[in-house]
Amino acid sequence: MSRSVSEDYMASANSTSSKSTPMLKRAAASAYLGSVIEYYDFFVYSVCAALVFKDVFFSNLSPAVGTLASLATFATGYLARPLGGIVFGHFGDKLGRKRMLVLSMFTIGIASTAIGLLPTYEQAGLIGPVLLILIRVVQGVAIGGEWGGAMLMSAEHSTKNRGFWASFTSAGAPTGQLVSALVIAAVLALMGPEAFIAWGWRLPFLASILLLVVGIIVRSAVDESPEFLAAKTRAPSRRIPIVAALRDQPVTLLFAVGVGLSAFMFQGLLTTYSVAYGVQIGVEQQTILNALSFSSFFAIFGIIGWSRLSDTIGRRPLVIAGAVLIAVWSFALFPMIETKDGLIITIGMIIGQGVIHPMIYGPLAGLYSELFDTEHRYTGASLGYQIAGIGAGISPVLFAAIMSSADSPSTVPLSIVITAVAAISILCIWRLGETKSRNLSEQNLGETPTNTKNGTPPALPEGPTQ
Repeated sequence: MSRSVSEDYMASANSTSSKSTPMLKRAAASAYLGSVIEYYDFFVYSVCAALVFKDVFFSNLSPAVGTLASLATFATGYLARPLGGIVFGHFGDKLGRKRMLVLSMFTIGIASTAIGLLPTYEQAGLIGPVLLILIRVVQGVAIGGEWGGAMLMSAEHSTKNRGFWASFTSAGAPTGQLVSALVIAAVLALMGPEAFIAWGWRLPFLASILLLVVGIIVRSAVDESPEFLAAKTRAPSRRIPIVAALRDQPVTLLFAVGVGLSAFMFQGLLTTYSVAYGVQIGVEQQTILNALSFSSFFAIFGIIGWSRLSDTIGRRPLVIAGAVLIAVWSFALFPMIETKDGLIITIGMIIGQGVIHPMIYGPLAGLYSELFDTEHRYTGASLGYQIAGIGAGISPVLFAAIMSSADSPSTVPLSIVITAVAAISILCIWRLGETKSRNLSEQNLGETPTNTKNGTPPALPEGPTQ
């Protein structure tokens, strides 16, 4: 049964009264730092999967098949992420956001450290790659529960500019990627390719244990989400969060997946497949890593900047513009990589990852927080984001398979795939409508009706602001 407007307004007032600017800033800083640490672990794996693991864990296979197998293990982490969204989302909606965030960070930190201790194929045969896949699944489950909880801790502590504050979680991803690329590049430069492949690749994974200690300390200092606490003072929901999300808002969840899909497919192209493709056609590893580092740096500011703009003009205009540009740039990026010129490759990566990709990826945090009810928001937001995130895991494998099976070396088929997915994102955000003015204490309780004139859901009233 839906609640009255006055009851929703009182719930909003109660949750807002417990919010404070200092705690909001602490929550955003914690979300950012935690995301940096977790995505550092995740992207160290992605770079090593593209550059090293084919020689370390799949040395019994041909180079082409070894690369494909290595990228497939990379994809398993993404395939496991929706499971993490369901498991961590369930307990995050029932027990609280904070507990799950500490647990997810601890899990991925231990898993990443364990990868640095694994035996190679030459040392232990199939035991090495099997353990690698199992640990990668654990990584995926942990990070599947990370983003939704960290994003909600910022969004649910805020009273205005929700997209801006929530975006710090997303900004942690390219920061973690930047740190991982710099660490790998530094280790690679110090010891050379042969020593790095032999044993140096282990060092970035072993460093995870140090980052884990810092992250746990910072994350433990943040208070529980006011919106979650306010929801618990209302009549507690006895429904299972995943069941509630699928029953009350199935179409919303489906469109949420579609909105983010193009951004993640494009991310897989930029951060993983471009590395493997560049090295395959003769671009030096250091050149690709440098381009990835520069583009990741610009992505941090792109995510925060576009997200802040989305608080003003809305999520939908930026997502549509970003999807169109993703389609265009997918045709331009490969020719730029094929020049083998470091400057041209870097410019292509900066525009792709630092400017275009954040136009969709940045506003996703605010958007997903606004689509689902508090009682199943952790589950709904995590599931929508993580299912879409599978695109970043499968796209490198898909692209590698397309290129290996094609008679022509042309990359046009890959660009066509990206364009088709971009069209899906445009359709989905158009059907979802604008969400920036929604009140997080409001109960949607079912699919939000759309305005018959422009397809935009009616904006819900804002609660009091500080």
